[in-house]
Amino acid sequence: MANNTLATRRSPLAAPIIALTAGEPAGIGPDLCVLLAQKTRKTRIVAVAGRSLLADRAQQLGLPLELVDFSPSAVAPNQPGVLEVLHCDLPQPAVAGTLDPANSRYVLDTLTLAAQGCLDHTFGAMVTAPVHKGVINDAGIPFTGHTEFLAELTQTPQVVMMLVGGGLRVALATTHLPLKDIPAAITRPGLELTLRILHRDLQQRFGLNNPRILVAGLNPHAGESGHLGREEIDVIAPVVEALRAEGMNLVGPLPADTLFTRQQLAGSDCQFAMYHDQGLPVLKYASFGGGVNVTLGMPIIRTSVDHGTALTLAGTGRIESGSLMAAIELALEMAKNQKN
Repeated sequence: MANNTLATRRSPLAAPIIALTAGEPAGIGPDLCVLLAQKTRKTRIVAVAGRSLLADRAQQLGLPLELVDFSPSAVAPNQPGVLEVLHCDLPQPAVAGTLDPANSRYVLDTLTLAAQGCLDHTFGAMVTAPVHKGVINDAGIPFTGHTEFLAELTQTPQVVMMLVGGGLRVALATTHLPLKDIPAAITRPGLELTLRILHRDLQQRFGLNNPRILVAGLNPHAGESGHLGREEIDVIAPVVEALRAEGMNLVGPLPADTLFTRQQLAGSDCQFAMYHDQGLPVLKYASFGGGVNVTLGMPIIRTSVDHGTALTLAGTGRIESGSLMAAIELALEMAKNQKN
């Protein structure tokens, strides 16, 4: 069960504290927390996890780790080998690489505790290590992912998925849908709301006063004047034109195969793809291992690593923490921009 009593409610004007959820206990999330503890950190970071889990993983990795119970009003330790922890009870000891459905509720407890801390301004943002959707569902808990869980928890009717890395910010009109279902999912009201959320968060959380957003078409060659599909004519272009008339700096719909050329990208702040595999292969080619997943539209800031639980690497000491460090850097930047 989550320990959901925080010592004091922090002012929104205080320096941001980042909550880091450790994710699936059998995966590399605990390893990432231990690796983070070995570094001098730019801001205060609190691991939301079971104490014994972190201590055991540090021992397995052969790395020093002193755990300090988190108190918002306390002076934060920032020396290598020391990490603040907001404790959640882990029902069963975790074995690196071996999933256990008995620990699935614990994973959701860590997310709930971190999100509640963001809502009450104890934390300025939350960063999430990877979870394993399959084992949570095996435990009898319906779960489709971080994004949907946190959207429901924060009562957010629509969120926007964006990945950041390699000099790109790629946002998606649709996320995890079969290709055959994508055209029907792209509607005028849905596109308009998604672009409004994207535009607002680029302003408020990325500090871009007039973000230039490149909008991709759905079909090859952006429909070739309707010969290869009419979604651009009937849906995408009317929305882009209406929002452009309101003052948004939107360009498109553009053919996706040329949207990501250097000439088109020059001067743009964000690239808006119609579906997952239209935009993300380019970003992951440019930034794999250092990309960041961002959820826009919620009243809290949430970033995440761009990789999975890597069960076969858990406890081996053979992982890289580049994506985690990038996720923390971006969460801190977004928190500072929002505060300003």
